[in-house]
Amino acid sequence: MASDFAADDDLDPIVEQVRAFFTSALPETHLEPDQDYFALGLVNSLLALELVTHVEKNFAIRVEVEDLDLDNFRTLNRIAAFVRGKLSAAR
Repeated sequence: MASDFAADDDLDPIVEQVRAFFTSALPETHLEPDQDYFALGLVNSLLALELVTHVEKNFAIRVEVEDLDLDNFRTLNRIAAFVRGKLSAAR
């Protein structure tokens, strides 16, 4: 599957941090960076809320209501791009 985003070494640590969240929450599942875990039925509303909270806490960013677009959170790569964008905007 082609990546949604160009390869970027800056995204790898973010992807791995979010992957660690999923490994803890879903120990039997290994996610590839572009797998849509919502489409796979792996994420329910509670886990989605935990994911947003994890992203806010671990990357010291604020996820605003307008950021709660499913497209920002549906894959590891999309979360990484979202986090990178928020961090860049905060500078």
